[in-house]
Amino acid sequence: MTNQKLNLDWKIATLTIVSTTLLILDKYHTFTTSKLIDRTILYLIIPLFFTIFIFRENPAKYGFQIGDWRTGLKLTFGGIFLMTPILWWLLRADGSMQGYYVGLASGLPWNTFLDLLGWEFLFRGWLLFGYARKFGAEALWLQAVPFAIAHVGKPEIETLSTIFGGFAFGWVAWRTKSFLYPFLIHWYIGSFTILLAAGILG
Repeated sequence: MTNQKLNLDWKIATLTIVSTTLLILDKYHTFTTSKLIDRTILYLIIPLFFTIFIFRENPAKYGFQIGDWRTGLKLTFGGIFLMTPILWWLLRADGSMQGYYVGLASGLPWNTFLDLLGWEFLFRGWLLFGYARKFGAEALWLQAVPFAIAHVGKPEIETLSTIFGGFAFGWVAWRTKSFLYPFLIHWYIGSFTILLAAGILG
């Protein structure tokens, strides 16, 4: 077997190492008075810092832009329309979902906004568009894998769905060139799920 020279892309390595490290740090540590603030710093501010000062690139290339807003709004409302009855059914069919999310309604929708804004930028912005430059459309699956693993500890049915949900969110970002629209869908899903678990929506 002949020796082959490793031609590693330093930006791909940086994306992978930094994103993995941020997810681990979030799991094991609290850095401020609020996990919501922590996650905004870890998943939004730090990736933006690397984009601007280390990669020396425009964040818009990583989905930090409005993008195709007409298509984005159509997909956002379509996603909401599709997910509403599915979530309604799941919360009644699976007690673990209701048990996990009950009691989290305080502070909505601000809490879910802060919790998911950086989260979506990390996966559907930084990783998706960063990986896409080297791997093309395969980046849709590549960003969905750490997204799914990051859900371990949540209800099983939710975690199992995230490899496909992560792909779908990624496709929305890919189609619109923006992480904003999967964020809006995810924000709705998170808030609606908590409201259902709390019994506020019946």
